Amino acid sequence: MNNGTAILSTDNLRMHFPVKGGVFQRAVAACKAVDGVSLTIMPGETLGLVGESGCGKSTLGKTIARLYEPTSGGIAFEGNELADLSRRQLKPFRREIQMIFQDPYESLNPRHTVGTIVEEPFVIHKMGTRAERQQWVADLLAKVGLPESAAGRYPFEFSGGQRQRIGIARALALKPRLLICDEPVSALDVSIQSQVLNLLMELQREMGLSYLFISHDLAVVKHISDRIAVMYLGRIVELAPAEEIYNNPVHAYTKALISAIPVPDPTHVPDRVILEGDVPTPIDPPDGCRFAPRSGAEHSSEMLETLPPFKEISPGHWVEACPVCAPVRHAR
Repeated sequence: MNNGTAILSTDNLRMHFPVKGGVFQRAVAACKAVDGVSLTIMPGETLGLVGESGCGKSTLGKTIARLYEPTSGGIAFEGNELADLSRRQLKPFRREIQMIFQDPYESLNPRHTVGTIVEEPFVIHKMGTRAERQQWVADLLAKVGLPESAAGRYPFEFSGGQRQRIGIARALALKPRLLICDEPVSALDVSIQSQVLNLLMELQREMGLSYLFISHDLAVVKHISDRIAVMYLGRIVELAPAEEIYNNPVHAYTKALISAIPVPDPTHVPDRVILEGDVPTPIDPPDGCRFAPRSGAEHSSEMLETLPPFKEISPGHWVEACPVCAPVRHAR
């Protein structure tokens, strides 16, 4: 895939966690949570990342943010390779890549006031005087729609939506270029979800942010994303512009996910694609087409032994080209 002027790109990125066993608790296997992911995010773009729970979405986001040490592969931010940097070398790039976490309560220290939480990035990076930092905190809270008085209160005093706004304020403190949003609205009421999504879109227009937006809710992802990557069992199986992937899905897994999107019409009879069985374990994933066990279709021995190639079937539309799960006539 052509990286062009991408703000971030990954190259065959892997994150394998050791599985320990035996008396001495030695590594006996590996959980292949992320297993060869290559993607790009362009400046000012929102790349949606969707898939079932357990497919590796959050692990990919945390690996890109270097909260996990990648097993292998590359992570490039504006051409700078991050995967092999030490913690000290990585520190300047921490300002550029920030993360919004799924649970807006667990990600905030309940013993600290909101002001202390939002101010912490400035303290870590030794920025400004005490008075300047307090003013910056007030400005950030105002930017996310919270009063200045919120700085003196504790996270438990706020609703879920307000706590997520606090998390967004903290993530914006160092003026990052890229935000990794890990299921940022999944723990919120539907009425609050739209407020937070609109806030994120407004901040993107105002600050020129790029987003990696992780979610299992395809309706939410469609609303906010420019392109969408579909992830299954540690790998990307389809990647395309948002409208293209909803109007012309190719991979059987993508079609099944889209068929599950609820339609707000009581007379609508959904044409659901029901998947067979459960997601295989990432400790021992299939050697070939990983979706084969759930596709309900017969695969040849070669398809079960060799990973399908990732091909561009039309401009900007990529798919893991299994002849059974993603039949395309003119893949190139």
